[in-house]
Amino acid sequence: MAVHTHDDIDWGDRLRSLRMAEALDAEPTRVAARRLLDGMPEGPTIVDVGCGAGGMSVLFAEELTAAGARIVLVDATEHLLAEAHRVVSAAAGDKATVETVHADVADGGLPAKLPPADLVWASRVVHHLPDQQAAIDTLARLARPGGLVAISEGGLDFNCLPWDLGIGRPGLEGRLLAARGEWFAGMRAGIPGSVSMPYGWNIALQRAGLEDVDSFGVLIHHPAPGPELLREFVIERVTWLTGVAGDLLGDDDRETVAALLDPASSAFLGARQDLFLQGAKTIHCGRRP
Repeated sequence: MAVHTHDDIDWGDRLRSLRMAEALDAEPTRVAARRLLDGMPEGPTIVDVGCGAGGMSVLFAEELTAAGARIVLVDATEHLLAEAHRVVSAAAGDKATVETVHADVADGGLPAKLPPADLVWASRVVHHLPDQQAAIDTLARLARPGGLVAISEGGLDFNCLPWDLGIGRPGLEGRLLAARGEWFAGMRAGIPGSVSMPYGWNIALQRAGLEDVDSFGVLIHHPAPGPELLREFVIERVTWLTGVAGDLLGDDDRETVAALLDPASSAFLGARQDLFLQGAKTIHCGRRP
């Protein structure tokens, strides 16, 4: 059964794509996980809000240096929650207990359902919620005094295609990303109860009452030709970008994309050796006083 959240996206249907992205992001993101865990008390409580497929909590589990931790996975999509529990439990072994809570991140009563956390993590979930500031306020209340709240939002767009593909007009990826931007604006405007947040994520964390607000970047870079998984991911990504672009993409570009995604075409992306992946994630942090 399809499960939709505030943004009307079927996230359970995107499990395969989420898994590929996690695999490609794993090593640089592991550095971020290690940095976030640095200075945590022994046996910390970690709450992963909007955990998706569980990739970051897998890294948290693998980077724990002692037993006694508690990892709580929170998501509104039950299928993803079950998958996340499976992979995080396997990674945690006897170092941590892994629990799941089926809940909506936009629920202001969420703190009453969860234990106070030493680390609250939310990756690319807040921008899908109606009131982003209210969501960050809720995340801040999930942390115990002195606890760290970290969100992954913003960064640099991911690029994966050469500018000139030898078919269609050059610059296709730029037009796909521009169309995705228009789609995103429409998606946010269409969320019931949508509230604008006309300031940056650091300001949002400060308004939530967090202190020592800071941020750092994670570079994701797989140069060409990259592994086979990279080509599979690029095909998935171009398929998704084209889908959300809809009528915002011209007929000529849609024809180009159709050829790029056709295994029988000489232009098929899966046969190229010049695909790459480059972009950056930004992680914003603050501590509850």
